[in-house]
Amino acid sequence: MSHGVKIHSNVAPNAQEELFSDGALKFLAALHKTFEPTRQSLLTAREDTQRRHDSGVPLDFLPETAHIRADPSWQCAPPAPGLEDRRVEITGPTDRKMVINALNSGAKTFMADFEDSSSPTFTNMVTGQVNLRDAIRRQIDFESGGKKYKLSEKPAVLIVRPRGWHLDEPRVTVDNQPMSGSIFDFALYFYHNAKELVKRGSGPYFYLPKIEHYLEARLWNDIFVFSQSYIGLSLNTIRATVLIETLPAAFQMEEILFELRNHSSGLNCGRWDYIFSAIKKRRADRGAVLPDRKDVTMTVPFMDAYVRLLIQTCHRRKVAAMGGMSAQIPIKNDPKANEVAMEKVRADKLREVTAGHDGTWIAHPLIEIIAREIFDKHMLGPNQYYNLRQDVKVTAADLLNSKVPGKITVEGIRENVSTCLAYTAAWVGGNGCIPLNYLMEDAATAEITRVQLWQWVKHGLRADNGQLITAEYIDGLIKELAPTISKIVAGVKAQHIKLAEDYLKLQIRKQWPSEFLTSDLMPYLAVADGVQPQFQRAQL
Repeated sequence: MSHGVKIHSNVAPNAQEELFSDGALKFLAALHKTFEPTRQSLLTAREDTQRRHDSGVPLDFLPETAHIRADPSWQCAPPAPGLEDRRVEITGPTDRKMVINALNSGAKTFMADFEDSSSPTFTNMVTGQVNLRDAIRRQIDFESGGKKYKLSEKPAVLIVRPRGWHLDEPRVTVDNQPMSGSIFDFALYFYHNAKELVKRGSGPYFYLPKIEHYLEARLWNDIFVFSQSYIGLSLNTIRATVLIETLPAAFQMEEILFELRNHSSGLNCGRWDYIFSAIKKRRADRGAVLPDRKDVTMTVPFMDAYVRLLIQTCHRRKVAAMGGMSAQIPIKNDPKANEVAMEKVRADKLREVTAGHDGTWIAHPLIEIIAREIFDKHMLGPNQYYNLRQDVKVTAADLLNSKVPGKITVEGIRENVSTCLAYTAAWVGGNGCIPLNYLMEDAATAEITRVQLWQWVKHGLRADNGQLITAEYIDGLIKELAPTISKIVAGVKAQHIKLAEDYLKLQIRKQWPSEFLTSDLMPYLAVADGVQPQFQRAQL
């Protein structure tokens, strides 16, 4: 133990040896001791806020911050080196091959993800850090199966997404208390790479997930100020883009930018998690029930309102308004189906660029050229900050308008069950990013499926054929579909499918759905990594 920090797993020993220097452990301890109490109080505040909404108090813009929204004079920091033009961003986990392929994809930036597209096994977390460190220093080239993986001359700009505030890092404790996953991911990347990035003409850039309140953004800003001072880096070198992927955050976009204004590089439409959050935050409201997942598109009223408000807010404050993910992946053996899928990508990107977005997300290198062609044609400069969208007038009612055309169908229910089982089983097995039905899915999709099934059971809904959606009906579908999962997800283990079955059965019977399946299932990963139960907070 050093500086009160203890590592409770001996997996990936080489990566641990490279990362956990005395200086790095001291930095982890300093951040934890300074900021962990605030994190815990903010997580408690989330619970208090949810209870208020459950009692019937609707979400709204905050009266205490009206002066920030009304003040036209403040703006965010100018774009940092490499972030002026972000027209196509590729995202994915941090395994070595993925990092090289993404950095070589032709995209402007690569969001290396420790969050929703990574299963946070300790091996994934620490080897991912080593891979990024090596990529920054151009020491990442390797050979596998006779194929050489080599970094190009002008790779994409690197942005890192740490885990959200809700997740602990149970394999690392400080004074016998689990660390924050957010702080752990941020700290190791920043400590080992910030000065090297600046030396190479870039900087320490981040994506911040799952924020629900401007005070959570303030906590990140305080950590940035502390950390830059700690290692002797110029203040305001860090840049962070916040994912607006929770319903409460949509009502606090101005405030979130204001808190991070000296470190902000904009906001992003985290569309899939936003749908998940919209269901979860309005869990007690029968009027907020949504139809099949496929019907909740970016053009339905509440999604369209959130997009327009985000673009207007960002451009008013002179930062990037980033579009969302196109999860499509190429369909190699069916040209006709592939063209249909790629046309969906083109339509989605055209909608984004004409709405005023400054860039967009993709999940596969072969999609890059499609997204880039659309943005190149319709966005001639590096961004669209000049497009102020003064035509936009979005009210609280617009953000809460859950009138979505569509139905709850038996096929939609079955797809939700199958997807939830497949992803959950893969995640517990250490894989956080899987192809399903020619879409690259991460935790957000599994979360939507989980809370939709809960919502339909909770409120006694019927499918369009009259079938009452009960827990027992879902049990029957689980029994029918579970044997097919091993054919859908390569290498998935039977015990992980069984765990996914039991978990979903438990979830649909709860009074309220769990906040995050990743929090619920983290203990299974921790035990597999050798962590004793006393070093974990109870989740289930």
